[in-house]
Amino acid sequence: MKAIVYYLSFTFTLLLLSCGAADDPVAFRESESETPSQNPESNPADGELSGTYNYLALGDSYTIGESVCETCNYPMQLKAAFEAETETQLETKIIARTGWRTESLIQAIKAENPGQNQDLVTLLIGVNNQYQGGSLEIYKTEFKDLLGTAVKLAKGDRDRVVVISIPDYAFTPFGQSTSNPEQISTEIDAFNKAAEEITTSSDVSFLTITDITRKGLDDPELVASDGLHPSKKAYAQFVERLLPIAVEILKTN
Repeated sequence: MKAIVYYLSFTFTLLLLSCGAADDPVAFRESESETPSQNPESNPADGELSGTYNYLALGDSYTIGESVCETCNYPMQLKAAFEAETETQLETKIIARTGWRTESLIQAIKAENPGQNQDLVTLLIGVNNQYQGGSLEIYKTEFKDLLGTAVKLAKGDRDRVVVISIPDYAFTPFGQSTSNPEQISTEIDAFNKAAEEITTSSDVSFLTITDITRKGLDDPELVASDGLHPSKKAYAQFVERLLPIAVEILKTN
């Protein structure tokens, strides 16, 4: 299956760190999720969905859903939507924490050592690299490492991996309170461009959701109560784009 590049708008996005930390404005917390188990009934030969599938979401605060409920982030909303549409099970594990940069996620994956039996893997990382003034060149190197790891965890199948673009926090009350919101957007674009180029050159699917978060000033309901992160409504719009890709991946592979 050739990797699919989803262009609903050539824009890009992000997530932030802990409120108490000097290098990140949002509280630090881990996601909690059941460890998935492999199910031999997954991926039947006839292409029909049946049984239980393993889904691993890798990222930072945008993945755990800082400032929204535990089932309101996009991985858990994807699980609910997928199970409702297909009448199958999507066992979901999240490895993410508010404030993580690429190197933090690399170390966390090594520590948790998830099984290389994932039917679907998503990767959304980089906002904290940008926010903390990290090097774009280092991001490229570490993002490429993470993408390779994601493929390994997805049974070595690049068609089971989806990279999600970084949200743009410039279009939030927090972003508007900074000295230069336009610079934030420019830098987010640069990080997203790098991620997309690495992803597409690796024949992996890249899904753009940055444009959704750039509506945050026009539609305040897209921003969580902390004035920084995406809301449940915003994550639901992420899932509207991600769900058909996930269904197609699991039907095909």
